[in-house]
Amino acid sequence: MGTWFPKVYDAAMKPLEEISFKKIRIDLVKKAEGRVLEIGSGTGINFPYYKNALRVDAIEPNPSMSKRAEERLRSAQVPIQVHESCAESLPFADDTFDTVVATLVFCTIPEPMKALAEIRRVSKPGARLLFFEHVRMEPVLLSKTQDLLNPLWEKICDGCQLNRDTLDLIKKSGIEVAKVEEYYAKLFLYIEGKNGTIERKSHDE
Repeated sequence: MGTWFPKVYDAAMKPLEEISFKKIRIDLVKKAEGRVLEIGSGTGINFPYYKNALRVDAIEPNPSMSKRAEERLRSAQVPIQVHESCAESLPFADDTFDTVVATLVFCTIPEPMKALAEIRRVSKPGARLLFFEHVRMEPVLLSKTQDLLNPLWEKICDGCQLNRDTLDLIKKSGIEVAKVEEYYAKLFLYIEGKNGTIERKSHDE
């Protein structure tokens, strides 16, 4: 993980945030209730929008990102604790969280299916799972363009995968998708899902 990318992230994202992302984030985060897990909290851009959560545990593997989140963390309206951890190995017990939030992060997770399995493990049955992600586009020309750009994009944007089909991965993970909203010709998706019951192996097996 690079140290330069966190320095430019907020400035690079500011135009999109002001035009539309801010409203999407506010609408999404206000649905987060109870004990909340945020995946990849980055510079803490969602922190000011938590109003209905009892507490938030936010994971972020890049300490340079977390460092830049400190001011937003101090001004948050609910208790938030940031953990230096990756999404593929969450440091929480089974059935801990009522809500999970992930915004513009699944493009950078090296093993997204493993991360989704971990989200399901630490979420209570029926927990609300909220995603806002950029994804592989449906028109062939656009998706092929994403494929061509991806190697360079990955290098420039700290591992971000421009052409990842995150909605398909979420469905394959067993999460029950209840709602999908599309933005910018389906490049960005708001996805609301629910955690179903998971069959767990006993420790004796």
